[in-house]
Amino acid sequence: MNNKKIFITGATSGIGRMIAEKCINKGYTVYATGRNESSLLSLSEMGAKVFQANMSNLQDINNVCSQLPAIDVAVINAGVGIFENVFELSDEQINEMIDVNVKAPIYLTNRLSKQMIDCQSGHFIFVGSQAGKVATKKASVYAASKHAITGLANGIRMELAPFHIKVTTIFPGPIDTPFLQKADSTNNYRNTIEKFLLNPEYVATEVMKTIDRPVREVNLPRVMSLTSKLYALAPTLVERLGSSFFNKK
Repeated sequence: MNNKKIFITGATSGIGRMIAEKCINKGYTVYATGRNESSLLSLSEMGAKVFQANMSNLQDINNVCSQLPAIDVAVINAGVGIFENVFELSDEQINEMIDVNVKAPIYLTNRLSKQMIDCQSGHFIFVGSQAGKVATKKASVYAASKHAITGLANGIRMELAPFHIKVTTIFPGPIDTPFLQKADSTNNYRNTIEKFLLNPEYVATEVMKTIDRPVREVNLPRVMSLTSKLYALAPTLVERLGSSFFNKK
């Protein structure tokens, strides 16, 4: 069914932009949010209904939600990361990660789920991170924010099941998008893991598959599901290996 109404946050760059374009091309009605005005304009020209909004601003979130119809699928994708030790982060940087990565998804879920409950149908897709399962050094606060999304998704999956609302969490590893440059301006992190970076087109395609066929979670690459299982069994070993692997000095 191509008449689905899809809501996408963080739709102006990276995989959010790719997902938005793929949804438009498939014939879905797309409601897209982001901060980049020129990117929103081009999405609008492609047929999307756009809202310029900052997901760290509660008033912006409320304004967007008040203008949305009942949504079939909400792709909660907007996120921000700053790769520094916790003792090197400013209060502003901490607040930005918590506001965008934690508070915004909770507020959006709170508001959009009420419409879905009325319709007795709906689907939340959270674009999380493997950091939401296994933390690494210099990403403690980012990992904490993604752990929060993992908990949110797992909890609401049970809360919303009686209303026929599905919940999917996407757990990608590092993706080759501008997000990495913003997270680490030194590019040390990207250079260290360059050969392991995921292609954003691949990630967007995998997200699209879950729109039509909801699943509990998707790990990208799929082998990453083994990492979290190993972490549960031998956390010290995984942390030791991860500390040397993710060399972000």
